[in-house]
Amino acid sequence: MRIAVYDSSLTDAQWALLHPLLPKPKRRGRPPTDRRLIITAILYVLKGGLQWRLLPTDFPPWQTVYHVFRKWTRDHTWASLNAQLRTRARQQQGRNPPPTAAILDSQSVKSDAHGGAVGCDAAKQIKGRKRHLLVDTLGLVLGVCVTPASTTARDGAKLLLQGVLVWLTSLRLLWVDGGYCGELFAQWVKGLRRKLLVEVVKRSDDVKGFRVLPRRWVVERTFGWPMRHRRLVRDHETTQASAEAWIYLAMIRIQPRRLA
Repeated sequence: MRIAVYDSSLTDAQWALLHPLLPKPKRRGRPPTDRRLIITAILYVLKGGLQWRLLPTDFPPWQTVYHVFRKWTRDHTWASLNAQLRTRARQQQGRNPPPTAAILDSQSVKSDAHGGAVGCDAAKQIKGRKRHLLVDTLGLVLGVCVTPASTTARDGAKLLLQGVLVWLTSLRLLWVDGGYCGELFAQWVKGLRRKLLVEVVKRSDDVKGFRVLPRRWVVERTFGWPMRHRRLVRDHETTQASAEAWIYLAMIRIQPRRLA
């Protein structure tokens, strides 16, 4: 099957980079649908922001594409692919694969009507969900946690860190903004990882208007990258796991474009 080339399509060089990282197909059963077509269709949905049922007919059936998206969301394949690409991107920049420093922040986004759990961020007057991101000093995503927007930054950070610090054993410094300040949060992090230092980057009370803050601008830039994909401009997902998977997919689309 041949399909048209879209702006979201992977080039041959990008596919050659990504293909060896995919899970090995099962040896039994029917031959699987061409995985390049599946990935291309998923990235088309990501970039265009359309519903699964509206996939063009030159892609495989939408049910097949959605089945792969859902399966790889459940078994954390998207997070694994992001991690493998991030390692290569760090090596390309002359960095050690395991990061020693990271930046943590959250972003509230409006939700469309769906059956998933949402909340209201009273400070930003947004009803929807909150995306908690942990990124390295290059802005590459180390971990994602999506919660109702009513979740506080510190509570969301705890959910995120409990999941990622299990394998991020090299982290020694964590930059956060004023929303995470407080001795209780710093002590909680110390209890989880004794050698991890929390450093708060605050805006000066004397500064008025916009000002780029040290380290904070890195994660703010990362929040802008998914927003270039229409599927992520709003939260359309019933489950929080799907909402997290799309952020990993945005990075899976971005990183091969830099590497290949």
